[in-house]
Amino acid sequence: MSLNNSFNLSALSPKDTKLRRKRLPPFSLRLSVEERTRLLDEAAGAPLGSYIKAKVLGSALPVRMRRTGLAVEDRTALAQALALLGRSRISNNLNQLAHLGNVGALPMTPETEAELCTTLADVREMRRLLMTALGLKMEAAR
Repeated sequence: MSLNNSFNLSALSPKDTKLRRKRLPPFSLRLSVEERTRLLDEAAGAPLGSYIKAKVLGSALPVRMRRTGLAVEDRTALAQALALLGRSRISNNLNQLAHLGNVGALPMTPETEAELCTTLADVREMRRLLMTALGLKMEAAR
């Protein structure tokens, strides 16, 4: 027996070793696309496995809900949108504009200021929509 195994076994109390029982293997169930779609609709955002278990055993429906009721395809599309947004270098460009404004190298005409305000509003709206789609709460404005 290695020193590591010996140390780990000595750290366990006799009570802990009795409680560590082997889990039963999971039960698999094949569903058609229509059956799965129906169950997802009925689950209304609840984890599908928990919903099926509650239905089969006749227990209460699960209280825990996913953050979003988004389908896998929707989550994939959202992830792709976030990846595109990250690759767009918007944050880098805005940072460069802020730096130029801070050092006085950006001529601040009324047109430039209006464009920057419009861009800021657009970025805030994109953020709000993405946070809503992810089911996250917006923090209070500072």
